[in-house]
Amino acid sequence: MIWIKRIFKVVAALLLACVFFLMLLYRNDISRDEIDQKWATPESHFFKINGQNIHVRIMGQGDPIFLLHGSFSSLHTWENWQYELSPYFMTISLDFPGHGLTGPDELQRYTIKDYSHLVLSLAEKLGLEKFHVAGNSMGGAVALQMASTRPDKVLSLNLIDASGAPMPPVRQLEEKEESQDKGLIFKLTSNPIFSKILLKCTPKFLFAMNMREVYFDSDKITADKIDRYYELMLRDGNRKATLDRLSIPRDYDFDFDVVKMPTLIMWGKEDRWIPLKQAYLIEKAIPGSHLVIFDGAGHVPMEEIPTETVAEYLSFLGVEIRKDYFKGPNYLTHVH
Repeated sequence: MIWIKRIFKVVAALLLACVFFLMLLYRNDISRDEIDQKWATPESHFFKINGQNIHVRIMGQGDPIFLLHGSFSSLHTWENWQYELSPYFMTISLDFPGHGLTGPDELQRYTIKDYSHLVLSLAEKLGLEKFHVAGNSMGGAVALQMASTRPDKVLSLNLIDASGAPMPPVRQLEEKEESQDKGLIFKLTSNPIFSKILLKCTPKFLFAMNMREVYFDSDKITADKIDRYYELMLRDGNRKATLDRLSIPRDYDFDFDVVKMPTLIMWGKEDRWIPLKQAYLIEKAIPGSHLVIFDGAGHVPMEEIPTETVAEYLSFLGVEIRKDYFKGPNYLTHVH
């Protein structure tokens, strides 16, 4: 009986330690007003689209470019790009429902098709007949869906470490295993126990770990970036929306045969979330597309190495630049 009591005390002590640890990690949602006040920009707008209040950032004038972020991210991932593209183009970034300042959608419209329809509806609201589209990760899949659905409206396509590559003709066992090697945050949110805990107990160190997975150079991960990802996830309703989004079956329908617009594929060579081989599959599926691989970059090269990546994109769009282009361009021409 004595050893049973000892075991009971040990188990009780462990349970109390776990409860105490979870109490330390407990975080309330951050109100919409507080998040908006801190993370909205001078160029922020909120548009009512299909019953949703969508956070949009518009900068510049000229041919429009939609910039579409990936999962767990926000329009802030395009900040450097918008500053450098806006002297020549109208740049439009947005927070997808369940992300950033947009927040959750009551109807849980979180699929790739839903997001594609949302961006096309936003274009219509803004009176944009044709536009360029650039997307990273999940946003790349949204861009592909847009190009498949309305190829007549998409002037050009820029796919940056994009999801949605077609399956190879023959799947090797090692390829299957690698394709299932998702990031830590995907594994935790797909676990029924951890997902419930993460709804209220969301540690900041998890976001630091997540960024070390998507960045190749950890020295470029600043405290401000971690705070941004972390606080935007804590926006009222975003944690629940994230779990809802990841539990919904994938819904997209790419028709690569109609994707005939000029297409640039950009990829971080050290991407741990979507490996480089996926870039070659997309390149093969879109004849005439151009693939650029960046050494020393991970899953979000437009954020990790903005100078090199935006220079490549500007060149693709017909803007002639110097290597030290941040000091000013030599010559500008728009190619349609």
